[in-house]
Amino acid sequence: MAAPLRGRLQALGRCGLLLGSGLLLGSALAVGDERLLAAAVMPVLRALPPETAHGLALRAAAMGLLPPARPDGPALEVRVLGRRFRNPVGLAAGFDKQGEAVDGLYKMGFGFVEVGTVTPLPQEGNPKPRVFRLAEDKAVINRYGFNSHGHVAVERRLRARRETQLRLTGEGMPLGVNLGKNKTSTDAAADYVAGVRTLGPLADYLVVNVSSPNTPGLRDLQGKAELQDLLTKVLAERDALPCEHKPAVLVKIAPDLTAQDKQDIASVICELGVDGLIVSNTTVSRPSSLRSRQHTEPGGLSGEPLRELSTQTIREMYALTRGQVPIVGVGGVSSGRHALEKIRAGASLVQMYTALVYHGPPVVGAVKRELEELLREQGFESVVEAVGADHRC
Repeated sequence: MAAPLRGRLQALGRCGLLLGSGLLLGSALAVGDERLLAAAVMPVLRALPPETAHGLALRAAAMGLLPPARPDGPALEVRVLGRRFRNPVGLAAGFDKQGEAVDGLYKMGFGFVEVGTVTPLPQEGNPKPRVFRLAEDKAVINRYGFNSHGHVAVERRLRARRETQLRLTGEGMPLGVNLGKNKTSTDAAADYVAGVRTLGPLADYLVVNVSSPNTPGLRDLQGKAELQDLLTKVLAERDALPCEHKPAVLVKIAPDLTAQDKQDIASVICELGVDGLIVSNTTVSRPSSLRSRQHTEPGGLSGEPLRELSTQTIREMYALTRGQVPIVGVGGVSSGRHALEKIRAGASLVQMYTALVYHGPPVVGAVKRELEELLREQGFESVVEAVGADHRC
C-alpha cells in the first residue's frame, strides 16, 4: 500500500475512533450509566492518545453532559480556609488548565475545583507527546510545561461565570486558581504577583505552584530565602486586593524534598502566615516497582506510585507545622481508603486527577461513599474529627 494512502486511512481510522468515543461518552454521561461508562467508554478513551482523550473528556464536561451527583452527607462537610466545603474531595489543577469546564466539573460531585496552572502570558508548553499512561502501574507521566492560555483569557472566562461561582461557593463548592510563571520570565515573583492581582478577585483560594518539575528552575523557588521573598510579595498583593472576601493563599510543594527543605518550608509558611499547603505535586523519582515500558519518560509521575510518598510528606508537614496549617493532600487517591489515609496523616481536604484517567467520573462518587463508610467504621462522626488522627495515636 502506498504511504500516502496508508496515512489517509490511518487518519480516517483515528477520526472514526474519536467520533465513536465522543458518541459513547455522550450517551453514557447523558443517561448516567456508570456501567456503560466503565465497560465501554473508558477502554475506548484509553485507546486514544492521552492528550486527545483528556481534551474529549474536558469538552464533555464543558458541554454539561455529566449527570448530577448524589447529595453529600453531613459527615463529609469541612470548614477550612475560611470557606465551607460540601465534601473534602476536589479536582486537582491540571485537568482544567484554562477554566473552560468549571461548571460541568462540579456536577461530577467534587467539593471544589482548582483551575490552572495559569501563567501571565500565553505559552504552548513543551512539545508533544508530553503525557504518557503507565497502565500497568495505574500512573501517568506528564511534562506539559505549563501550557496556558494566559491570565487575560482565563480571567475573562472566570469573570463571565462570576455570579454562578458566588452561588456555588455559598453552597459549599469553592474555586481555586493555581498560579505559575512563564518559562522565559526573568522575574518569577512578578509573574505570581500579577496572577494574584488578575485572578485573585475571582478565586476562593490561590495556589503558588513552585513545584512542577517541568519548568526549568521552578523548584528552586522552594529554597528558604527564595520562598520567603516570593511569598512576602504574594501575600502583600493579596492583602491589597480591593475585593471584600480575599482569597486564601496556599503553596504547592514537591514530594522530592530533603528533611531540611521541609523544615525550611514549614518555617517560612508559619512565619509569614500562609493559609495552607498542597502536598504534593508529581515526583521525578521512579520507584523500582514500575513495570510500564514508558517509565523512563522524563516528567512528573502521578498516580498510585506517588501515593505513599505524598502521604508521608503530608504526615511530615503536618508535624512540622504542629497541625496549625491546613493541608490539601494529593497524589494517588483513587478510593475512600486512600483519601482517609491522607486525612488521618493531616490533610483537611484531598484532590484527585490520575484516577479519572483510569476510572472516569464514577470514581468521584465511589471515593466519597467509601470515605463516609470508613469514617463510621473507625468511629469518626465527621471528616474534621479524622484530620491528623494518626498523630494522636
